[in-house]
Amino acid sequence: MSKKKPKIRVIALGLIQEGDRIFLSEGYDRDKDQTFYRALGGGVDFGETSREALKREFQEELNAELTQIEYLGCIESIFTCQNQPGHEIIQLYRAQFVDPKFYQQTRFTFQENKRSKTALWVNIEDCKSGKITVVPSEFLEYF
Repeated sequence: MSKKKPKIRVIALGLIQEGDRIFLSEGYDRDKDQTFYRALGGGVDFGETSREALKREFQEELNAELTQIEYLGCIESIFTCQNQPGHEIIQLYRAQFVDPKFYQQTRFTFQENKRSKTALWVNIEDCKSGKITVVPSEFLEYF
């Protein structure tokens, strides 16, 4: 019986910034005992553009519509999380929320793969100083 070969995952993520804060998803790696943060978004489905995937993911997870979507670039991320190797090609976008309520609330809970997750506004300086861990670290170049 052969072992399943890991795959490279193509994802679309959106950086949403307001003043000195940025909207990120919170994650936790049990094996490293580390909380980390990253931009929201998700996988690009076959036949879907990364821009369409970004809009769909924000709609599915937060019931949020995006506007002013601007392509920033591509980041390749090779990492280990939960003691599992990962490899992602990230299509990164800058965007804004259509609904102002997303700028007024500080934390949001959403469902992803049947798990409850948190998205929140964090201070950009806390990201840049290393006070909080942002993954991949290349995100820091964009804010």
